[in-house]
Amino acid sequence: MEPRIPAKLNKGDLIGVVSPASPISDLSKIQQGTVYLERIGYRVVVGESVGKTYGYLAGTDSERAHDLHTMFGDKHVKAIICVRGGYGTPRLLPLLDYKLIARNPKILVGFSDITALQLALWKKCHLITMHGPMLGVDMAGEVDPFTEELFWRIVTSNKKVGRIPVPDETSLAVLWPGTSSGRLLGGNLSLIASLMGTSFQPDFTRALLFIEEIGEEPYRVDRMMMQLRHAAVLSKVNAILAGQFTDCIPKDPSLPSLSVGEILSESAAYASKPFLSNLPFGHTVRKMTLPVGLKVRVDTDKNSIEYLEPAVC
Repeated sequence: MEPRIPAKLNKGDLIGVVSPASPISDLSKIQQGTVYLERIGYRVVVGESVGKTYGYLAGTDSERAHDLHTMFGDKHVKAIICVRGGYGTPRLLPLLDYKLIARNPKILVGFSDITALQLALWKKCHLITMHGPMLGVDMAGEVDPFTEELFWRIVTSNKKVGRIPVPDETSLAVLWPGTSSGRLLGGNLSLIASLMGTSFQPDFTRALLFIEEIGEEPYRVDRMMMQLRHAAVLSKVNAILAGQFTDCIPKDPSLPSLSVGEILSESAAYASKPFLSNLPFGHTVRKMTLPVGLKVRVDTDKNSIEYLEPAVC
């Protein structure tokens, strides 16, 4: 199946805002993000359940799924940006109308818990989505210049971006050398692991796997990487890209522990595929936008990531 490529954004287009995971504690951030989008030339419509709270969820499952269906079904909405992650998108996957979404391919933006939704949309619809900045996290307040420039370049131009200029390339770590290409699949490691063995798990064969995480102790990161190994994901992919593993340290530093760096190095040696680490994406202010499903080339000799095709049409 050929990828479904969403249409590019133009100034004046309508952007829908949804909250498919956890509620945001500071509702003013929704307004701040909306003001940002309007200031740079877009119109905004906010989903009905945005701002609601149902335990640790931003509304009931049916309410959050309804918002997604409404935004995908509305011909005037050209892109959908998530407010934040947290937890909740895995609960929506059985409720979604994938035929509706496939008929209306649109830009969908988010990261963290949104990984489950993005991978399911690739599996069910082959829709290219954007692992990138969210409204209540990255667009509320001062926006990082690198994050901003790359994101808008990707979603507003139907020309391939080419090589991504990575800030401070000297911080990158080559865990296994080589050059390879494939389609970007991945996101938050916990969410990738949670989809293993389900009908929403995509086929990682010849993909470029990208991973990031936050707040997980090293032994938990180890366990999830082992799950990917035992599920044959690490042996099937063409290359691996690791972003930021924010606050992934032992709770008790007095106890012996492996570091995340050591765990990733072990995974690199097992996979024996090109493996580039410490990239700027994940739970960090400065982040690359990674189009899920896009064909990309990685060259560890040049610390290079090249987008081989446009992410929008």
